[in-house]
Amino acid sequence: MTPRFDAIGLVVSDMAASVAFYRRLGFPFPEGSESAPHAEAELPGGLRLLLDTEETVRSFHAAWRPPSGGSRASLALRCDAPAEVDAVYEELVGAGYHGELKPWDAFWGQRYATVHDPDGNGVDLFAPLPGQ
Repeated sequence: MTPRFDAIGLVVSDMAASVAFYRRLGFPFPEGSESAPHAEAELPGGLRLLLDTEETVRSFHAAWRPPSGGSRASLALRCDAPAEVDAVYEELVGAGYHGELKPWDAFWGQRYATVHDPDGNGVDLFAPLPGQ
């Protein structure tokens, strides 16, 4: 028996805000997820993004507390082209989300940027540069 990677789970402080953010990035959360204590979006390839409210986590793990300090998790989303990195970044920042790292041509051959979700988790946007 070998366990297999199935899902990424994030604990969120505001389900509606988090669902709205990830829907903007194309995650297919079902209608009604905004008001649910647990929400799942199935991703291409069968992985899932799971969101749980802090209250939900505390209901089965009473001693749980949100981590203090900076976020320790991030998601990386591949864009089709460098221009898409710029466009998605600008769309999210224009909608009021925190832009942590403006798009730039990284030395490892990618157009790269980082935005924060409503809980401060990093969401990296990247695309290979031409010729890479």
